[in-house]
Amino acid sequence: MSIRILVVDDASFIRDMVKKNLRDRIPGVDIQDANDGARALSLLKNQSFDLILSDWEMPNLSGEELLRSVRNQPQHADTPFIMVSSRGDRNHVIKAVEAGVSDYLSKPFTPDELLRKVFKQLKRVGKEPAQTVRGSGNTQGIAFASVDVLTGGRAPEAPAQPTAAGNASLAALTTGRPAAPVPKPKAAAKARAQLRFADNLVCGCVVRELSLQALSGLIQRADRLPALFEPAVMDIELGDAGEVARLNGYVHSLQAGEQRPETQVVKIVIRFVDQDVEKFEMLSRFIAQM
Repeated sequence: MSIRILVVDDASFIRDMVKKNLRDRIPGVDIQDANDGARALSLLKNQSFDLILSDWEMPNLSGEELLRSVRNQPQHADTPFIMVSSRGDRNHVIKAVEAGVSDYLSKPFTPDELLRKVFKQLKRVGKEPAQTVRGSGNTQGIAFASVDVLTGGRAPEAPAQPTAAGNASLAALTTGRPAAPVPKPKAAAKARAQLRFADNLVCGCVVRELSLQALSGLIQRADRLPALFEPAVMDIELGDAGEVARLNGYVHSLQAGEQRPETQVVKIVIRFVDQDVEKFEMLSRFIAQM
């Protein structure tokens, strides 16, 4: 039984990761990909798919615009459509449901979370793969809730707020022990970030350097640290205005914050993968204030 899936995202890193996970777990799957909604519509003109996985925030043609166009085409009106987004607020999800989305997956996600959503939608159209998805435990919160739960009257958990560690000093990140001074721009302490990874791992981060390509910062050592190349979502806040930029990226490097094995500080570099002009403009404003 042939299974055809369309993956749409402006970040090639995300597309490649999704395609690899699907091919590893669904033997013989045929996957096409597009870097924006306009390219996806071009592919849909002459092809049919069993499932569409699409980012929500994309340049040129957004995921919402793509979805509304797909639902207006009789041949694709019932095609399962999974929204993939770094935004998890209830209003955002409800808006997607009203546009006709089938399910919702929040960035960052684990391979099992991705496969559970995919298998569920393929089963709806009679294309459930023979292979089963390995469970990884229950995942809590709106980020991985199904659409029927989100719209069934049950109040979802509020999105995670930036933690105190995100605005902490280096001494606080080392759990009270004095730490060797770390050179950083004078204004960098005003910038704080929350880093979100799969399995509900959330890290407050002190921003040391910020560019259009990457964030360099300090996080507290924990029982689980993110892995190299692991996807991440960054909520970056600067100054007192409270403006937040949300960007997608991956872990580019991890390094001990001090030259001792018991250090509680970890240097982390997150490289951005978004190609959204609006996000770049907001990020540029942030950098100009630092």
